[in-house]
Amino acid sequence: STPPPGPAAPAPGPSAAPGGPANPAGAIPLPPDQNGYVFIETKSGVTRCQINKDTVGCEAPFTNSPLQDGEHANGVSINTGGKVQWVLGNLGAIPTVKIDYQTYTAEGWTIIANADGTRFTNEATKHGMFVSIDKVNTF
Repeated sequence: STPPPGPAAPAPGPSAAPGGPANPAGAIPLPPDQNGYVFIETKSGVTRCQINKDTVGCEAPFTNSPLQDGEHANGVSINTGGKVQWVLGNLGAIPTVKIDYQTYTAEGWTIIANADGTRFTNEATKHGMFVSIDKVNTF
């Protein structure tokens, strides 16, 4: 007979596969389209973002964004190296996936969404940004 199970030991996390970082444990993968892009919309429906292996760009009616040509920028992007760019723009009619308050992974980025905003972290460089209507923090 088998002994009764003892206290469960925490399962080891996934190990990084050669050539790429591991997905965070429990993260929901978001597959890219044929061009390598993932398009998301936050649960609030206010922020939309496009993600590829090099860059995350988000569009929202930001309240404290810098001025671009006399108007508040409505777009912000960050690349894997941590370079931030504010723009006036429109992502247009993109095929977004609405995300919930959970953790996702897309094209080498970890996405952590909650009611306060959405955090994007590049899994290789650890650069990224936290995006909300009222503030954008980059790291």
